[in-house]
Amino acid sequence: MDVYGIIGNPVGHSLSPLMHQAALDALGIPARYAAFRVQNLAAAVQGIRGLNLRGVSVTLPFKTEVMTLLDEVEAGARAIGAVNTIVNDNGRLTGFNTDGTGLIRDLREVMDIEGRRFAVLGAGGAARAAVFGLVQAGGIPVVLNRTAQKGETLAAAFGCDFRPLAEAAGVEADCLINTTPVGMAPGVERSPLPADVLGRFRWVVDIVYTPLRTRLVTEAAAAGCRTRSGLGMFIHQGAEQLRIWTGRTPPVDLMRRVVEARLIEAG
Repeated sequence: MDVYGIIGNPVGHSLSPLMHQAALDALGIPARYAAFRVQNLAAAVQGIRGLNLRGVSVTLPFKTEVMTLLDEVEAGARAIGAVNTIVNDNGRLTGFNTDGTGLIRDLREVMDIEGRRFAVLGAGGAARAAVFGLVQAGGIPVVLNRTAQKGETLAAAFGCDFRPLAEAAGVEADCLINTTPVGMAPGVERSPLPADVLGRFRWVVDIVYTPLRTRLVTEAAAAGCRTRSGLGMFIHQGAEQLRIWTGRTPPVDLMRRVVEARLIEAG
């Protein structure tokens, strides 16, 4: 029986085991997907080889650090500067990044991307994946960030504009995408932008999915925006991982149902 898993610290909260196990079972693949809390990343990567884990998801705080421990990193992951997926081919480990793909596939369910302007809030790894994906899909990102140096560095890396977060009210964009963890449980009372700024965007997307309706999403809806939670991005990035690992077409609708049901159950 093949074994897949997710490495991170902490990792007990992750819904990846629930989602991926349901998908593997539905596909009739005799495999188990487990969560591994990692203290020593180098030892964990050696463990992937030694235990012959077929595929691994990588979550915080190891997405960047893990790159130097792999045999190869795919071009898109190198451009983003982070790996969230590892493939083990007879001990040779290759890193990929499916976060940008997950976001773009989710956005395409509800909007056209090419030629549209997107205000991307944040300058961390998730923001880099979002900007990379948008540029690849023909979108026009504008980076918004509280710290100018980090925001300018990200914008320069992908040839797009930067604006300080304090100037968000003056940014012209069709869609705002929050890539920061602000508003994630347990800090659900927080929002990355004042409510009176949100009405200028037709769409507001929050990649946070715990809770399903963050304060940002709730206030954006009240301001007349169309909204999207981070659930779709999470599902699609996981589906792309499964496709990379197995070569099979992932059961996206099933994956969405099991994760959404768990989130609703958790309140």
